[in-house]
Amino acid sequence: MPSFQQRKAIGDAHEQRVTHELNQRGWHVSPWGQGIMGEPVRLALHHTTSSLRWTPDLIAARERQVVLIDCKSRMTSRTSRRHVVERAAVNAHLQLVAWTLLPLYYVFDNLDLLTPYDALGYGQEGPRTTAGSGTPYLLVPAVRAVTFDCAFGTSDGLVAA
Repeated sequence: MPSFQQRKAIGDAHEQRVTHELNQRGWHVSPWGQGIMGEPVRLALHHTTSSLRWTPDLIAARERQVVLIDCKSRMTSRTSRRHVVERAAVNAHLQLVAWTLLPLYYVFDNLDLLTPYDALGYGQEGPRTTAGSGTPYLLVPAVRAVTFDCAFGTSDGLVAA
């Protein structure tokens, strides 16, 4: 299992890629959530059940549209072709969407997108693992995902159909 530093580097690289892809499509992106918090606060939150623990990684805007992004690196099974989202994150994100009235997207390595509603509606509970927080995960068939271009437009400014 990769160390915390290795997982963080992988996650940071994915966030940078998502930021770049959004910038190419005319979106302005800012870091958000635990990524902008100091190490002591992040570590303390990790040991709570607070919804702040699952704050999305990025916030993006284009014109008057604002979205929240939670980057999910290495959260897709190559064999079963299912995306994985922690149930506790989905619960927190459903509350966040209701509170902020902003859309929230999970962005996976292949730039597939799911919303918390997709994960809740299409996901099946997976086995508990010792990886991550140890809480249940939802397994969502990748065929349920929307493409990045469909939601955010293409790099040439067009929106995919």
